[in-house]
Amino acid sequence: MGVSTTYLSKTEVQELLKVSSFGMWRLPRQHKDFPAPEKHPRHRSHDPEPAAPVWDGTALYVWAADTPEFRHRGALLRRPVPGQRQAGRHLGYRDTPYGPATDWHTAIGVIRMLHTTDSGAASSAAVDLAGEFNREVVTVCALYGDIGHSGPALVAADTAQPGIEYEAQWGIVADLVGQSLPWWPGLLRRPEVIRQWRPGAAAVVADVPVEARETVLRTAARNPVFSTAACTALTNLANQIRNQRVDGVASEIKIFGDHATRLQTRMVVAAQHDEASHPLDVLDEEDDDILATGWREIGAGSQPDAVAATDVALGYDPDLLPYGRFTDVRAGEGGIAERWSRRLAVCDPTAAHATLAEGKQVEAFFTDPLTGMPVVRTRNDGDNGPMWLFYAPLSLPADCGDLVSAILYDTVWITTANGQVHPAPCTPGDHLWWGDGWGDRPSEAAHVVNQLLDNPTCRISLSDHWSKAPAGLTALFNEEHRRGTELTRAELLHARMKPASRR
Repeated sequence: MGVSTTYLSKTEVQELLKVSSFGMWRLPRQHKDFPAPEKHPRHRSHDPEPAAPVWDGTALYVWAADTPEFRHRGALLRRPVPGQRQAGRHLGYRDTPYGPATDWHTAIGVIRMLHTTDSGAASSAAVDLAGEFNREVVTVCALYGDIGHSGPALVAADTAQPGIEYEAQWGIVADLVGQSLPWWPGLLRRPEVIRQWRPGAAAVVADVPVEARETVLRTAARNPVFSTAACTALTNLANQIRNQRVDGVASEIKIFGDHATRLQTRMVVAAQHDEASHPLDVLDEEDDDILATGWREIGAGSQPDAVAATDVALGYDPDLLPYGRFTDVRAGEGGIAERWSRRLAVCDPTAAHATLAEGKQVEAFFTDPLTGMPVVRTRNDGDNGPMWLFYAPLSLPADCGDLVSAILYDTVWITTANGQVHPAPCTPGDHLWWGDGWGDRPSEAAHVVNQLLDNPTCRISLSDHWSKAPAGLTALFNEEHRRGTELTRAELLHARMKPASRR
């Protein structure tokens, strides 16, 4: 979130500052720091009418507050704080369309604190109040989402000029209120939590709300169709997501709380997560085999719960599932992809197929019998034609024989000594390509081929591929090869023996 930009025309500037056309002409001559006009960013160069000058509303409004002659026209919370004043008081909680709020009576009027970081919330709330002919609330503050020098950063909009937002200081508001102001971490910034707070009270202890992904996983774990291993995998990921969510709240509280203590800002943490039930138990690395077995079953399942859980796992950590990089290649053109497709077996769709086919018109579902990878063939949509959608394998099957060649056809393909062809193995977070990458060299493909030349059935690793891939192989894949080019084993071995070129 940030301060939304408002542009004012010359007429609107005159209305804001209450000056005539002549007074407007004099302003930059009397005040060297008067904001300069600018061209409206939405004006198009081919418009027949020249662009009328506009002023940045925030810059102008803050300038007015800093200029004695126009201070009474400027941003309310950027003006000097009144000297003789009584301590403000808490007026309680308010429900608003823009989020939960608390009102504070001060010497300059009522300040409404919106406990949200939604962009434009301060201005929208101020516009509503102005339209209701509000006589009490003089300014609305929303959270910027960051930390300022005197406390959480604020965005403010005055009801006198509700369309203009500006940055405000937490410390200024606290001085006007006469006490420390409450702050809630993001996930506890909820009406039922905020309305419990009173000045001087201890922090409210509240549960961190459950996230949708966690609900999906726990619902699936209760499905009796899944084995113990699958339920363990589902519960373990749900616990991980839960712990991460609660840890995020704890971290936010620590960051803002430590800042307040270090700089002695007038801020109190108004809500605390319930620490009694945290963290939830998660499995250790020695249980990886159980998790792998569970996720393999889930990905192969056909239940709606399996589909939903597989989708969550792929979004959270694709390494949980036994699938490599999502890949798509054009179908129906002959060549290496059609040769590969002849061995595919038609099957009923699984959860893994569903994640491949999401949003696509599907012609059929397949499984590669040699690698177990799910494959989808889409219908001809008239634009791109039919496509093969699949996950790259993580390794080639046992007894495939040596790598014979690499073929470049939308991705990298491998032919082996036993006469088979496979999409080259690839980890979920990487991709295989060739040609000029505008400065990014195809070291992933080079590193995969380098490993397969020595051990065609190894489990592929792409960690530090940019430093581990042989320079000669990387240079070979960096060339602009014609689609369908076949690089023989001899060419690949020769390339990886070449030293890095000197520059």
